[in-house]
Amino acid sequence: NVGLMQAVKRFDPEKGFRLATYAMWWIRAAIQEYILRSWSLVKLGTTSAQKKLFFNLRKAKARIGALEDGDLRPENVKQIAHDLNVSESEVVSMNRRLSGGDASLNATVSSDGEGTMQWQDWLEDENADQAAEFEARDELEVRRELLARAMDVLNDREKDILTQRRLSEPPKTLEDLAGVYGVSRERIRQIEVRAFEKLQQRMRELAAEKGLLEDA
Repeated sequence: NVGLMQAVKRFDPEKGFRLATYAMWWIRAAIQEYILRSWSLVKLGTTSAQKKLFFNLRKAKARIGALEDGDLRPENVKQIAHDLNVSESEVVSMNRRLSGGDASLNATVSSDGEGTMQWQDWLEDENADQAAEFEARDELEVRRELLARAMDVLNDREKDILTQRRLSEPPKTLEDLAGVYGVSRERIRQIEVRAFEKLQQRMRELAAEKGLLEDA
């Protein structure tokens, strides 16, 4: 839903791409973000280079015959950094991150488990207030609702024509819909363009109401 909403907001019909094709990129991006968030208890993949490494490091290592686990040899690090166009330090960091599992901060520092000092006791909490994190999570939920609400601005004919022309695979032709509604192909095209403009405008209005657009 998040990916589809982003596609609708950013889609420009003047560039010659169909909405369904354009939306696939944003939907895939949203899925990748979900995978990154779900992979580990610790956030990773916050930069484009880290995301590239997260999804391609394993294949890059296999391609050059590098060991699956453990640190990479310097020559392997250099080769992967060159192949993926990232820095060597980022390759080393991501490889160690993916090779190791998550460790509990509640575990005792003593290896025999008899001590009372935990690893979390060595950490300084620089952001005890997690309000920002919850706010960001709530905003994602709001965005998922915007598209469904925005569609309500269209009448039944506009919804059908827009769906058939831009969201269906394969899309209906202007001639097909002209026959269904008993109007000219040009009239169908006009309805389609107008419906999409209305949808975009409503999306902007709803986003502005929620404070999601700074320039709205």
